[in-house]
Amino acid sequence: MTLFFQNIVGGMQSASMYGLAALGLVLIYKTTGVINFAQGELGMFHAFVAAALLAAGVPVGLAVLVTLLIAGAVGFLIEWGIMRHAIKIDALGKMIMTMGLVMVAQGLAPMLFGNNPLYFPKLLGGDPIMILGISILPNTLLIITITLTIMGILFYILQKTRWGLAIRVTAENVNTARLMGIPTQKVSLVIWMMGTVLGALAAIMVAPLTTVNVSMMADIHLKSFISAVLGGFATFYGPVVGAFIIGMLNNIIGFYISSKWATAILYFFILIVLVLKPTGLFGKKFIKKV
Repeated sequence: MTLFFQNIVGGMQSASMYGLAALGLVLIYKTTGVINFAQGELGMFHAFVAAALLAAGVPVGLAVLVTLLIAGAVGFLIEWGIMRHAIKIDALGKMIMTMGLVMVAQGLAPMLFGNNPLYFPKLLGGDPIMILGISILPNTLLIITITLTIMGILFYILQKTRWGLAIRVTAENVNTARLMGIPTQKVSLVIWMMGTVLGALAAIMVAPLTTVNVSMMADIHLKSFISAVLGGFATFYGPVVGAFIIGMLNNIIGFYISSKWATAILYFFILIVLVLKPTGLFGKKFIKKV
């Protein structure tokens, strides 16, 4: 059983990254109707920013904070400078625009920071901590704690505050929200900033486990998107639950069945779930009345 829970904890670390990225995706999608295909690449770009700050001698905590502020500013510029002026473009066209942002991020990163991968230290070092017989690295514990804390705060804001109500109403129907006097443009602006910051934070968590390079977020972005599909784009919490299911199952299948075929088996399982419930585990079935 110890090995089982050891794999669960390892899966929770991966799931934390998927969950943050998936939550950013769904926040933007539900309030604007746009799937941000650049979520992973924008996160990768901000990981380069953080790594460059560290290389310049900036302390880790400050480098992360400055990077998240820059990510918020980038999200602001994307919504205010691009998306807001694409009113007459349909949702598909806006999604294609986010693909353009993918190319921008992939082009700018090597231009500004060079072609060589950058080293990123663990956010928290130290020897493994034993909890109920399970060995947990301090960095792993920090990642899981930060993720659960941020998600808890975000869900509290969404459910218990006026801004959260404005976001939920805008997510349900932007035209109705506008008629009710909700500043939908400001909501969209804040959501793009939040989504970009969440993507950057996910990338910063990934960085110590690999190197900071142009393709570092490819797998995370794919699995965050699959998490959103599995959990259902109709809710804010569904993709997060989907992320933890994917993260933990991937580790368990890899350990007990086959590490080589773990991803393929997992995706086959997800495919079966979606065949039985196309809207995702927590998705809602919309009935169109004539």
